[in-house]
Amino acid sequence: MTGLDRFRDAFLKPELIARYWPDILSGIAVTLQIAVAVVITGLALGLMLAVIRSYRIRLANLPIIVFVDIFRALPPLVVILIVYFGLPNLGINISGFAVLWLVLSLVLAAFAEEIFWSGIVSVRKGQWDAARSTGLDHWQTLTSVILPQAIRICVPPLTNRTIAVTKNTALGTVIGVGEIMNQGTSAMSLSGNATPLMMAAVAYVVIFVPVVALGSWIERRFAWKRA
Repeated sequence: MTGLDRFRDAFLKPELIARYWPDILSGIAVTLQIAVAVVITGLALGLMLAVIRSYRIRLANLPIIVFVDIFRALPPLVVILIVYFGLPNLGINISGFAVLWLVLSLVLAAFAEEIFWSGIVSVRKGQWDAARSTGLDHWQTLTSVILPQAIRICVPPLTNRTIAVTKNTALGTVIGVGEIMNQGTSAMSLSGNATPLMMAAVAYVVIFVPVVALGSWIERRFAWKRA
């Protein structure tokens, strides 16, 4: 048996591909559901926190800053394990799917808030003053003048961070969420062969390469044009 034959037998065994592809497809569906939910809730919460912070109310800003610093500092896996195994001791029982969605949404929100906030403060103060001089209040100035410019500035770091956080759906395997990695590792344990894990890797490529390409297109679409 040649080296190539041994590689095929270990990673690309046809009968195992035929047996486990429905499980991998099921994992893809779960991964996509979590990823979409995380992106929607994480970005929305991050933007909302940045908007609240723009009012510069100290009692509101301090909890936001603490939240952002904590969730940017802690590894997502640590938070997932604390929430999944800690909340039942408080009488709160939620599914692994909900824990993964909640934690990744909070992590993305923390990074998104800081990115949105950086975009808001990067807009020159003269823009605020000019808008306010026309009679616009803070909310109108923020939504009509500042945010359109800030969001455009934020697109590159925001797309990169969003992709990085959504790939953490693989962490769901440690709490039994039936996403791609969980299906792949479970099938590998049952079969004693790495073919299901290779199938999981291919599934991630199929999902995230188009997402990365979309992110690059969005960055080019919203990039500032040179005069």
